[in-house]
Amino acid sequence: MFRGCYTALITPFKDDGSVDYEGIERLVEFQISQGISGVLSVGTTGESPTLSWEEHDFVTERVCRAADGRCTVIAGTGSNSTSEALRATEHAAKAGAEAVLLVDPYYNGPSSLEIRREYVGPIAEGFPEVSVIPYVIPGRTGTQLLPEDLAILHREYPNVRAVKEATGDLENMRRTRELCGEDFVILSGDDDKTFAMMTDPGIGAAGVISVASNVAPKAVQRMVDLALDGEVEEAEKVRDAIQPLFGIVTVKTRESTPYGEVTCRARNPLAVKTLMRILGMPSGPCRRPLGKMTRRGLEVVLEAARKVWRESAWVLEPIGEFFGVDVEERLYGEKYWEGLYYETY
Repeated sequence: MFRGCYTALITPFKDDGSVDYEGIERLVEFQISQGISGVLSVGTTGESPTLSWEEHDFVTERVCRAADGRCTVIAGTGSNSTSEALRATEHAAKAGAEAVLLVDPYYNGPSSLEIRREYVGPIAEGFPEVSVIPYVIPGRTGTQLLPEDLAILHREYPNVRAVKEATGDLENMRRTRELCGEDFVILSGDDDKTFAMMTDPGIGAAGVISVASNVAPKAVQRMVDLALDGEVEEAEKVRDAIQPLFGIVTVKTRESTPYGEVTCRARNPLAVKTLMRILGMPSGPCRRPLGKMTRRGLEVVLEAARKVWRESAWVLEPIGEFFGVDVEERLYGEKYWEGLYYETY
């Protein structure tokens, strides 16, 4: 279980800010048509921090219904409140999700011991029929479930059988493999590190929970499948073809202000949703406080997509075929990105 590419789905919104539930179903259908292993509903890429719990539940229900057993559904149910995570996990299990993703509790920052004993442990014990995937991303949460505590969880709860690893620390990943054993699944949480994680024998990652696969599911799935089959050189070629898309998960630019230059960091999912809007896919705006790209940021996104189109058009062609759009026209037609960036800093 948990081998392949699992798309961290964006949550599409309508112009009035409400959730586009029909758009969700179209996105799931697109992913399945491209052979994806599974989808994740309402993770960070799905803007979970700005969805109400009612919306959160509805999105998971619609994703499960749309998938209809044709791919694995992972539901994001993590919180910085264990009681909220327990309730969300119960709902996800009833809705039909096969697994839940539990991000380390953000802001209140419990220790690794507390994450194990007061958060992941109670959820794993309460829902033994659901696979529980801790999500370790200290750059977002300010805390971290350590490999030692992860190994204890894996030993005590058979349903804690995988981790989404987004520390960016290869040594931490190797420590996880050492302590958790060969039967434990490590999934990449960073698109740009997936190939390295899968081909490093000390890590042996089995796949990725991907942002880039929102727009390139066939290509990311292909890279992962080749790596799993030991066809490393072919996997590397695919990796190189989609590499520019990995670079837009977070976009950093230098911007001019009346008081000097500053670094502007457009964080996930702003860039990928902006690209999806340009390409005519269900997306809509991000919810505040996420807003728009700067013009320089938008140019970074466009150039990355154009490079892929010029050199490996097959990566983006499925979007044109499925959604009935002219990909090249949209990447070069300014009318398609009007209003998608701040006119001034």
